[in-house]
Amino acid sequence: MDTSGMARERRWRTILVAAVVLAAGSAVPAQSAERAPAGAPLTIEVLGNRADLVSGGDALIDIGVPAGVDVSKLRVTLDGRDVSGAFAHRANGRVQGLVDGLRVGENEVVARVPGRAAVLTITNHPISGPVFSGPHLQPWRCAEGSLDEHCNRPATYRYLYLPTGGGGLQPYDPAAPPGDVATTTTDQGHVVPFIVREETGVIARDQYRVATLFDPSRPWEPWAPQPGYNGKLVINHGASCDTSYAMGSAPDVLNAEVLGRGFAVMSHALDNAGHNCNIVTQAESLVMTKEHVAETYGPIRYTIGSGCSGGALAQQQVANAYPGVYQGITPACSYPDAWTSAMQYVDYDGLLRYFQDPASWSPGTVWEPLQIAQVLGHPNPANPVTFTTVIPNSGKPSRSCPGVPAEEVYDAQTNPGGVRCTLHDYMRNVFGTDAATGFALRPVGNEGIMYGLRGLLAGTLLPQQFVDVNTKAGGVDVDYNAIRERVAPDALAVQRAYRSGANNTAQHLDQVAIIDMRGPDPGAFHDVYRTYALRERLVREHGHADNQVLWRGSVPILGDTTFTDEGIFAMDRWLAVVEADGRDVPLAQKIVEARATAGVEDRCTSGAGQDLPPQYCEVAVQRYATPRIAAGMPTTDDVMTCVLKPLRRADFPGVLFLDHQWEALQEAFPTGVCDWTKPDPNRVPTVPWLDYGGGPGGQPLGEPPTSRPLRA
Repeated sequence: MDTSGMARERRWRTILVAAVVLAAGSAVPAQSAERAPAGAPLTIEVLGNRADLVSGGDALIDIGVPAGVDVSKLRVTLDGRDVSGAFAHRANGRVQGLVDGLRVGENEVVARVPGRAAVLTITNHPISGPVFSGPHLQPWRCAEGSLDEHCNRPATYRYLYLPTGGGGLQPYDPAAPPGDVATTTTDQGHVVPFIVREETGVIARDQYRVATLFDPSRPWEPWAPQPGYNGKLVINHGASCDTSYAMGSAPDVLNAEVLGRGFAVMSHALDNAGHNCNIVTQAESLVMTKEHVAETYGPIRYTIGSGCSGGALAQQQVANAYPGVYQGITPACSYPDAWTSAMQYVDYDGLLRYFQDPASWSPGTVWEPLQIAQVLGHPNPANPVTFTTVIPNSGKPSRSCPGVPAEEVYDAQTNPGGVRCTLHDYMRNVFGTDAATGFALRPVGNEGIMYGLRGLLAGTLLPQQFVDVNTKAGGVDVDYNAIRERVAPDALAVQRAYRSGANNTAQHLDQVAIIDMRGPDPGAFHDVYRTYALRERLVREHGHADNQVLWRGSVPILGDTTFTDEGIFAMDRWLAVVEADGRDVPLAQKIVEARATAGVEDRCTSGAGQDLPPQYCEVAVQRYATPRIAAGMPTTDDVMTCVLKPLRRADFPGVLFLDHQWEALQEAFPTGVCDWTKPDPNRVPTVPWLDYGGGPGGQPLGEPPTSRPLRA
């Protein structure tokens, strides 16, 4: 048996926010009405989260009372305080209760019945966090109406309904219900009024939203949800990648098609990558909000991610670094992560400075569009322009900083103690800081990269062009000022990028089902190659990419107008098969084998839902590359530092450099050039579920706490 695979499956099991037993063995705790055998021990389990990651002062708890034991004799205490009244034998057949009043830190829950006792330590964190992300980012500005410095405020609710005549969701007043409320049939076959409740509140100092079918005239308890809830959660994400120092808005959750089938839909502002591109606070806010969903609406069978661009970035990097947060993801127009994409941004930015300034070219050097494409890795010279214009330059510390007044932003001369608005400073809990400057360590640079190498060796670039671009590209200093020299990334930051999953090597992505949705890229920086780069990473790590399904279509970037919802429903079919798989085999195996049973396969479409032969999409949805891939980097596109080798003429077969050109190259690469045949010397394994409370680099959380028997 693959013991490493089984260990990963246990990790997934213990973190899922779930209320029913997935027959695949992938949810905790058991929610079957069948009680444990008479001789079994008493057990205590937290629903909705690990017992050491609870937040907000309350916890939904399941007491496993063996058969034959009188439940009325159950006594439960929290730190010595009797909370037995919170528990009852519920209609779902389980003994459950929602316990509040947990103090910040460790809490002991003790359960006793005649002849048996058990204890579980629950570690509670503030609803504002942090839970595992380390010290709070500062400064942080709350929205108007916040009750404290952590932005807390009561949740608000609004109701909407779908009229029988259609027309989209409309406001619904429970005190004066309209007479034209449509009904909907959920995927569990329940016919219910098409009334939606949208909850908006604050968790982890930022806004969340949750929407569900909800009849305000009927009760709802987490152990007795209304029939409009199918126990499944969809998480919507935003776009882009940025660093905000103030509260934002959670993405929209009012997807009527998805809600109408019984799904709950959730979002959090910190998982809008255009507001927060920090992988750790993305994951933390999801874990905290999913716990709230479980405690309020009922535990979750499985979770599906949805989103394009930065929304895909968040799904894929979190799914790898925090396996179990999602069971299925549906990334569209996708990026694998923030930091390997940052390498492309840095290269584009430097190369644009060169190509857009012909006066800087050496005499006699001329560039045609096809030759520029050999350096960029993309045939459209507008691609780097749109990328570096639309996406903020999060490597530049003195740029306009979301949420920070201009006078508080860093300036090397006038405000050296100001906020440095870079993604690495935003993630200083992950990367650490330079002891001399106090600035965050940087995991990106361009030392040793020979731009246009493949074009030179193929004969499509002239030696003069190759030399000119590589001697003029230069690098950027710690303040993002252009300098002549190439710059090496900080080795420790690179190691921590790999370790944290900020560089998504796909090491743990076999634990999640993936439907990647992609359309042609017209030069709007959502490059098709990224889908295949992630596929190459999966193959490198696991020997295959059979848990990644590829849907392609003719609509630029998105692929198809039907993909978003159809992707969610296809993923639901796939995960339902995993859920029903009770075999004692690794989760990764279940995911791959369930795919065929669920009928979820690669697709090529017209852009309007009509399936076409795959050959059509091979032409319509072309993949290109990056400057580093064009410089020889493997197509996995995730090598952050390269082994350097001496510059040797023998490595350029068929290329004749003049002596002054060779001397210029030697001056441009004093430490050597990249040897792409060797792995990154700073690559370390990605360690899932790191806790940054103890400092940069993080420490593994370890196995989730479980209850232990006590003497009765």
